[in-house]
Amino acid sequence: MSLKDPNPAASTPKRIALVIANPAVSTSTGWPVGFWWAELTHPYYVFTEHGYEVTLFSPDGGPCDADAMSDPNDASGYSASDLISQGFIHTPALRALVNQTKKVADLDVATFDALVVAGGQSPMFSFERATALQQKFVAFYEAGKVTAALCHGTAILAFAKLSSGEYLVKGKTVTGFANVEEDFADNAVWSYGLLPQGTHVMPWRIEDRLKALGANFVQAGLWRGFAIRDGHLITGQQNFSGEETARAVVAALGV
Repeated sequence: MSLKDPNPAASTPKRIALVIANPAVSTSTGWPVGFWWAELTHPYYVFTEHGYEVTLFSPDGGPCDADAMSDPNDASGYSASDLISQGFIHTPALRALVNQTKKVADLDVATFDALVVAGGQSPMFSFERATALQQKFVAFYEAGKVTAALCHGTAILAFAKLSSGEYLVKGKTVTGFANVEEDFADNAVWSYGLLPQGTHVMPWRIEDRLKALGANFVQAGLWRGFAIRDGHLITGQQNFSGEETARAVVAALGV
């Protein structure tokens, strides 16, 4: 009896490039902003449970910081029930991955099966100048590979242009952080006196921008986990949609 694998390709794990945002400062509030823990940890959990290899990237490489309210240990208690993020944060080998992300410019499209761009507040202030990320996102898409973005990570679609010069999102059915959720966030900071009435948390809105670029923008309602697939483009609505987005990626990869 031979112990040799009769189908070596079947035992080769899928490889996921998962991008998180580098730290930035909000031009709207002056607050430090970063990635959102659940948009990293929940997809990471789904992918590794399927035996996939996940490599973390960021536009600039190096250490990244999360939005405070996404941390289950934050005094706000907003994410206190997020046990998956809690486990990731308190596992030294996993937490270390966030401190040593690889630079997106060094991402070799040919060696990965899918690209997933997580959100948080930073993408709204940093992705416009993240030209290497814009190029890699388009390269994955034009190579026919699974290309995904989640929550405010879908900000990448406001800047990603195909080699034809046309916006990638034109004519695509997508989701992302919806206007109803931006309204909720604005009203919350106003009610707590964190910002003056009429001052918006975000400098622009994903739903409005993507519609203006010709996208068919859909959403499932306030804070409902939701992801949608249009061909090999996958988008997730907001920070409660990490698992749905990851499972859509798994389904698209077919393994």
